[in-house]
Amino acid sequence: MENNKFFFAVDLGATSGRTIIGTLTNGKFSLEELTRFDNNLIQTGGRFYWDIYALYFEIIKGLKLAAQRQIPVTSIGIDTWGVDFVFIGKDKAILRNPRAYRDPHTFGMMEEYFEKCVDKKKVYDITGIQFMNFNSLFQLYAMRRNEDSALEQAEKVLFVPDCLSYMLTGNMVCEYTIASTSQILDPKTKELDNQLLESVGLSRDKFAPMVNPASVIGTLTPEVQEMTGLGAVPVVAVAGHDTASAVAAVPASDERFAYLSSGTWSLMGIETKDAVINDKSFEYNFTNEGGIEGTTRFLKNICGMWLYERCRKEWTDAPKSHSELQAEAIKVKPFQSLINPDDPTFANPASMVEAIQDYCRNTGQHVPQGYAEICRCIFDSLALRYRQVFTWLKEFASFPIEKLHIIGGGSLNAYLNQFTANSTGVEVLAGPQEGTAIGNIMLQAKACGAVGDIWEMRKIIAQSIEMKHFVPQDKQLWDEAYNHYLEVVSK
Repeated sequence: MENNKFFFAVDLGATSGRTIIGTLTNGKFSLEELTRFDNNLIQTGGRFYWDIYALYFEIIKGLKLAAQRQIPVTSIGIDTWGVDFVFIGKDKAILRNPRAYRDPHTFGMMEEYFEKCVDKKKVYDITGIQFMNFNSLFQLYAMRRNEDSALEQAEKVLFVPDCLSYMLTGNMVCEYTIASTSQILDPKTKELDNQLLESVGLSRDKFAPMVNPASVIGTLTPEVQEMTGLGAVPVVAVAGHDTASAVAAVPASDERFAYLSSGTWSLMGIETKDAVINDKSFEYNFTNEGGIEGTTRFLKNICGMWLYERCRKEWTDAPKSHSELQAEAIKVKPFQSLINPDDPTFANPASMVEAIQDYCRNTGQHVPQGYAEICRCIFDSLALRYRQVFTWLKEFASFPIEKLHIIGGGSLNAYLNQFTANSTGVEVLAGPQEGTAIGNIMLQAKACGAVGDIWEMRKIIAQSIEMKHFVPQDKQLWDEAYNHYLEVVSK
């Protein structure tokens, strides 16, 4: 392997973004954050937009800084959240800032779409994607129904990371993992489905050619080179969907693992060779999203640390430090109050504390009082919900699941990691925290030939980070708690 490659990663979330330099030296990598910035929703005229130009400006700013520091950037890669897209006109210009998935224009559209266009089961049989009202398919349906002027004038539709790459290179692609979040892609053919496209008045030629992660899109345009002070640096289509990049960074040694990408949302799944689309996956509302090297990320979205973070904003007497707050919670009697974290009442209540207390009251349980009892309730309940989803995953997997890898910010929560090991009955390996950025960087390394396949990538990651191990304990106690949890949530 050649020494010292410098990869510029752009990692954009729905609230903030950052630019990072990943350095690969002799089979190990290191990360350095260059810039961090807000990603602000713009509300105007009753609509919600993302500011694509502000994001582009921040990328340029990061590239300028890399040039000023004389970092010899090997390549550039961009990952973002899923489902959202940008319209490009006949003159190749952006027609308007993209609508944000939080825009209420999709409320009720999913049900109307199933009634008027394509049956719900048929949509799932084609796409294998979990139903959420903001999926691209329903956004496009709402826009078509409301005679959206940008959609009517669109020559091309680009997903957000592909649009930003286009602004840097002048070349248009449709990257596979980001396209897979749209509920328009068929994972069996690995192409956008014509029937679903036609149902929203579009054809395949409105989208750019499909490319796989680790494909070179092009180099920086002369305009961008002049602005940044960099040369003709290649821009790589990494796994454009941030979760796909994160799962690429799971430091597993073989395929017999499940992953939990833990943050505001918890995404628990397995990596499979083919999509898993059947009556049972439809019933459990599992999703099949694109992974790297032709794999599928078969997973379920679980409401994660959202519950805890919302409560922390309400608590006025709780310790500010996570470790102090959680240490108080661990002293509380376990399993006296349990909730289903994915109950609709926890989606966006006015008060999360009151929503949790009401749930416990309505299910005839001890009503938790104070931050310690409520925090304990959240952690116990999340660990038991993880077990429920993990049990379902074992039904679908064609291999024994021997380990659970926890990645993302939630991997730092040692108490919840231990609870998750106890609950699921398998060894938990926690780390890396920076999964998305690492996956982005590793796919750039693959594109330039600095690493081989996914397993070489994962070996390098395992060598470069410190993983924490959690071994299952108190089996009987957690088995009894799980049976109690199932009784509570069935109410």
